[in-house]
Amino acid sequence: MAPNAYRRTLEQLYGLRRFGTRPGLEVIRAVLLELGEPQRSFRAIHITGSKGKGSVAAMAAAIVGATGEPVGLFTSPHMQSYPERIQVNRRSIPRPEVVRGVARVQEAADQLTRRGAIERPATFFEITTALAFDYFARRKVQHAIVEVGLGGRLDSTNVIDAPVGVISSIELEHTEVLGRTVEAIAHEKAGILHRGMRAITAVTPPTALAEIERHAKAEGVPVWHLGQEVRIGDRTIEPDRQRFDVVHPGRSISDVSVPLHGPQQAGNAALAIASADVYGEAVGFRVPDEKLRAALAKVRWRGRAERLPGRPELFADVAHTPDSARALGQTLAELRPLAPPEESAVLFGCLADKLVDPIFDSLALLARTIVLVPVRSSRAASTADLRRHAVGRFPRIVVAGSLADGLRLARAATGPDGYTLVTGSDYLVGELLDEVEGRPSEEPDLSDPGVAVLEPPASREGSVAR
Repeated sequence: MAPNAYRRTLEQLYGLRRFGTRPGLEVIRAVLLELGEPQRSFRAIHITGSKGKGSVAAMAAAIVGATGEPVGLFTSPHMQSYPERIQVNRRSIPRPEVVRGVARVQEAADQLTRRGAIERPATFFEITTALAFDYFARRKVQHAIVEVGLGGRLDSTNVIDAPVGVISSIELEHTEVLGRTVEAIAHEKAGILHRGMRAITAVTPPTALAEIERHAKAEGVPVWHLGQEVRIGDRTIEPDRQRFDVVHPGRSISDVSVPLHGPQQAGNAALAIASADVYGEAVGFRVPDEKLRAALAKVRWRGRAERLPGRPELFADVAHTPDSARALGQTLAELRPLAPPEESAVLFGCLADKLVDPIFDSLALLARTIVLVPVRSSRAASTADLRRHAVGRFPRIVVAGSLADGLRLARAATGPDGYTLVTGSDYLVGELLDEVEGRPSEEPDLSDPGVAVLEPPASREGSVAR
């Protein structure tokens, strides 16, 4: 591979971001058909939700991978490098495969455009989705764990054969495209459920859950609920992990250990166990208890209340919604119950579309100092705007021009009994990991694009051909 080929490929993908996010399935179907329908070569667990879906996906991939068969994992966004999005057996797609695969997918899309078979160019996420599915097919993957990019009903991933659909949570997010109520968002996310599937959910808002169950009933999809059919026993908190029992109609397993913290991660693990078991029943395998425990005991999913090296303690978390900020507060209360807020500092940056006020309400309970930095993205919130939201919530507000400068200031403001928390964005945490690990990023801004001009509702595809 020519030294600059990978960089040029990333810049090409970056250029596609000008097309934004275009909900709809017509283009991705056409591109995949041109590629020989690689999505038909594997079966999948399909996962959506406002938060938690990546953690569920990582843990489900670990469990299914315990069969010894190749398992594909498709998630978004990435934190440090684009290939993180596409993995087989938790190994990222090699850079030469990114270069070759993007060229192959882009050529298919260009052919369709020249023939007039599609009415618009393929977007960043459509090219990425097609790349993932094409790579899985070429690697002879039989099982895949596929995370939705945005919503579900019209998401590019909603073309796969998935015996199981997981809806991890529902809250107000991406309201400009998914809708301005939790019911509207639930409608979009429930769109991954199709006849012949089984569903598992941890959704709690009553109106959102009612919408999911209405759609599931119309499609004849049985639903398991976390807290009902799927239950978690008492949790034991240890410095580097938590332990608990999980029970669902197909299994009762004791002493599950995961190196991820917080009650929400116990719930995500239970969703992963239940979904992997239902999927295994559909395709013909069952992971024994001891292999399941071993798989989850070593699962790795970065940026989830992750403790990084250094004193005072340094935590990184990708929380960027009100509910995830509240969950982060619960997690840190378990990990550092005696940490005085006066000695703790938050380093924060986010994209411009986030609900900052309720996020800051939760973070203000953890620390009295907040250091505001720009996220390395064209869609970053300005530090001036973030400062306006922080006033009245944090006694000490500091603005820095970069993550490196902000980290130095936050560390200086952290007392010996406190901690520094870096949060607000996947991209901010990714930049932090690069900084801490001493590896400069070689990649351009590849944050997922914002929403382009949306198609009128009447022209959107509302169903998925099987």
